[in-house]
Amino acid sequence: MVPWLTIVGIGEDGFSGLGQQAQAALSAASRVFGGPRQLDLLPAEISAERLNWPSPFSLEPVLALRGEPICVLASGDPMLFGVGASLARRVATEEMQVLSAPSSCSLAAARLGWALQDVVTLSVVARPLAALNAHLHSGVRLLVLSNDGLSPAAIAALLRERGFGPSRISVLEHLGGPAERRIDGLADDWSDPAIADLNLVAIECLAALGTPRLSRIGGLPDSAFEHDGQLTKRDVRAITLARLAPVPGELLWDVGAGSGSIGIEWMRAHPSCRAIAIEADAGRQQLIERNRDTLGVPGLQLIRGSAPEALEGLEPPDAIFIGGGVTRPGVLDSCWAQLKPGGRLVANAVTLQSELLLMDWRQAHGGELTRIHIAQAQPLGDFDTWRQALPITLLDVVKP
Repeated sequence: MVPWLTIVGIGEDGFSGLGQQAQAALSAASRVFGGPRQLDLLPAEISAERLNWPSPFSLEPVLALRGEPICVLASGDPMLFGVGASLARRVATEEMQVLSAPSSCSLAAARLGWALQDVVTLSVVARPLAALNAHLHSGVRLLVLSNDGLSPAAIAALLRERGFGPSRISVLEHLGGPAERRIDGLADDWSDPAIADLNLVAIECLAALGTPRLSRIGGLPDSAFEHDGQLTKRDVRAITLARLAPVPGELLWDVGAGSGSIGIEWMRAHPSCRAIAIEADAGRQQLIERNRDTLGVPGLQLIRGSAPEALEGLEPPDAIFIGGGVTRPGVLDSCWAQLKPGGRLVANAVTLQSELLLMDWRQAHGGELTRIHIAQAQPLGDFDTWRQALPITLLDVVKP
């Protein structure tokens, strides 16, 4: 099959910088889609009709022309946070070809002398800035595709707010073109100079003294979360997450989410992990929203309601954690019914009633029960003693 769709990555050097195959595809196309900046890079001899992307953005105008010789223009590498990846989900690989130019991340790494395989690449193009929070660790290098000329100042403000003011920032404009420019500074001292909309922000992360270390390994300090006391505590959370065993690309239901700590740490385990938090209390819903942004997983989906009713119509999960509401009629059975085969269900119980429910449920469905006793040293007069936390009973079962 001859591809009808060609996605062409074009750089700041324009049409003259394209290879022969890309130039030939544009010359043969009946229509070319792209943003105004990319379309303006085409010379007059390209006779194809030039079409701007609709607002709001949609791929439907391209898909409606299936079978015609169509070109789509994208900046740099269309498969790096670009339209190529979106089209690849809708168009069969044999129907399209992708002709890439060097990405802005590749060009930035070359300018900075950074090994690209050791760098975290991110995008805030029409994406929440809060997603950067999950990647802030001293020594980490980030390449961030900006949404517009205001993004560098917003990123610098976020770094200061999160305790990473000493981080070094390099803003690179118009990479690969005659107007290329680089501006360097520290987040603490960022003066908000005028920046072109087409820019990339490179960050060498450095935490200020006293900034909390927030590992991606399950078991963040309780102080990392805003909560009203309804929080799976650090050590129990670490044990629970180990049983849930997050794997890239998997979906978790955090049922009776409280402050959202399990779902948030699940998503922090890998950028492709997803989570849905189900919580009925309005105050805790607000805590979940603030916690997910602060800890860098704004993509966590919040369902406002109680299980099992709120579970209706949700995407089947790979794993389920039931923290609150385990004794509500139908919660365990509904979760079990919707869990994917091979999925993991973990439920925690504190009260005698919920513990007995887990014991009875295990008789019917199998799994393991674990009793967790944790004590912490605390003062007793002039001495110290162990203060025992409430014991937790944990059910861990894999669906056949």
